[in-house]
Amino acid sequence: MKKTLLFTASLFLLISCSSVKRTQQAISNGDYNTAINIAIENLKKNKTKKGNQPYVLMLQEAFDKARLRDLDRINFLKKDNNPQNIEAIYSLYNDLKNRQEVLKPLLPLPILSKDKNANFQFTNYDDEIIANKNQLSDYLYAKANKLFKANNKFDYRTAYDDLEYLDKVNPNFKDVRSLMDIAHDKGLDFVFVSMKNETDKVIPKRLEEDLLNFDTYGLNDFWTVYHGSKNPNIMYDFGLELNLRNIQVSPEQVREKELIKERQVVDGFKYLLDDKGNQVLDKKGNKIKVDKLVNVRCEVYQFTQFKTAKVTGQVKYVDLNSKQTIQTYPIASDFVFQHIYANYRGDKRALESSFLDLIALRVVPFPTNEQMIYDSGQDLKLRLKNIITRNKFRN
Repeated sequence: MKKTLLFTASLFLLISCSSVKRTQQAISNGDYNTAINIAIENLKKNKTKKGNQPYVLMLQEAFDKARLRDLDRINFLKKDNNPQNIEAIYSLYNDLKNRQEVLKPLLPLPILSKDKNANFQFTNYDDEIIANKNQLSDYLYAKANKLFKANNKFDYRTAYDDLEYLDKVNPNFKDVRSLMDIAHDKGLDFVFVSMKNETDKVIPKRLEEDLLNFDTYGLNDFWTVYHGSKNPNIMYDFGLELNLRNIQVSPEQVREKELIKERQVVDGFKYLLDDKGNQVLDKKGNKIKVDKLVNVRCEVYQFTQFKTAKVTGQVKYVDLNSKQTIQTYPIASDFVFQHIYANYRGDKRALESSFLDLIALRVVPFPTNEQMIYDSGQDLKLRLKNIITRNKFRN
């Protein structure tokens, strides 16, 4: 028991020392926020504990250094007088305030050796935050409107990001949300998806409809919309062509295999006899029964119905503005129809359960070539989705 307690105490001491060392190292590296977070987490558990005193002193040091560093940075950015610095200044003022808010619940923090509380210099930054929020809002709003004039999809997307940030900083500012809707609409890429049958096989109409029904693919993302049927009111940016090059359907095949199964099974009972041929009795004088074992044999005829279909082709990405092919990807899909059933002759008690399941089945009609092509197309759809998911039209 003493050894266990000693081990636990040693482990706790080791963890504590490691945490103190990490806090000191963070301060030395100028990573003041990490040092503050470690110190606060430890002091939350017990801020008056003597063993936690190093965290009080390190917290005081890290807080003061972080405050001075941020204020120096703000002064520098203000002197630079560059509108692009407004966001950084706004963020720094928020950091200064948030750091104080996290610390407030812990105060006061006693320094036991000096019989006084740690000193943290707090400042009200609300006026600065509000002033910079308004400047930032005006700057982002003006920047977004300037990007709108460029009439470029990437600029619209940049404008959307700026407006989205502006709406978080300053909700309901002017007509920001309606401008976000416009930026999103203008920044969308529309992709028209088509299919070409370059094989000598007839593709089932329902397969073509299913392959081009992109509503079922779940591929539309925030900036990309796929259409399987053309909308005359939309100017499409990209084309996705699924070109089917070859379709092969194998002949219907039936494979037969004969198996012989033998095993020993219980077939009723018999009375136990001794070496002299006399019946053996139990303590009550009753005849003792034992299982009667017999050897049984069964011939199994296993049939496998087999048919395959394979579809191969190419997926082509096209820039509809330049009429240039961006990239091509091979695509292939296989579908296998297989049905196994069996007949038997002899004693089916010789069969395992797997064979008993098979002899309960019967021959089934082979799927038509059209059905085979359709079923292969369902796998083709998944492979097409995988290609589109992995390969975006724009980087």
